[in-house]
Amino acid sequence: MALVLVALPVVAVLNGWIGANQWPLKRLRVTGEFERVDAASLRKTLLPYAQRGFFAVDLPKAQDAVSKLPWVERAEVRKRWPDVLEVTVVEHKPFARWGEDRLLSEQGRLFPIGKDLQVPDKLPRFGGPESRVADVVALYNESRELFAPVGLEVRDVEVDQRGSWTMGLSNGARIVIGRTEQRSRLSRFVHMLPQLTAQKAQVLERADLRYTNGFSLTWAPAQQAPAAAPKQQGQS
Repeated sequence: MALVLVALPVVAVLNGWIGANQWPLKRLRVTGEFERVDAASLRKTLLPYAQRGFFAVDLPKAQDAVSKLPWVERAEVRKRWPDVLEVTVVEHKPFARWGEDRLLSEQGRLFPIGKDLQVPDKLPRFGGPESRVADVVALYNESRELFAPVGLEVRDVEVDQRGSWTMGLSNGARIVIGRTEQRSRLSRFVHMLPQLTAQKAQVLERADLRYTNGFSLTWAPAQQAPAAAPKQQGQS
């Protein structure tokens, strides 16, 4: 009986039955550099855990809850005597769009965009099965270096379920690469591109690289600048 009477107050404190009133957590301290993690959502997420008191707060569950908020890459939740709940937040740094509703972070992790959140402009667009994230990033980085000397940027890279690759460039051209020899095909195409465009007064619209000894090219008419209006002569 004596053991039960001693253990019961300890269990009550650890479970927050009496500690929430005597040792409440009154302050939330947030650290970390972030722009898109919503502060109101952060407070709302932590409030249920803080209400249980200093000794009963479940730090692992609170940390897991914060980590699930939009744009949070990782979080660490601690408590400081006597009444402080501390949370450190590291925000995702977006590297590219992935599909319609997700982003790819610089750490290679996919995460949802979230509602009413501003996405940085001019991010490249990627697409494909999640298992191909590393392959998409690798081809993007290599192709970006290939096209830079000819003054073009790679705007999007996509691989479909069959493993066939396509790419979009800053001049609007679509590049069909195919399922094999992606890097060698792109290298051969970039090497010939200045000669191909110099011989045409048209704009490259599509290039199909799935040929052994050449390319299939589709050209669009070049947009002509509007003719200047004739100058009117003043009356003397």
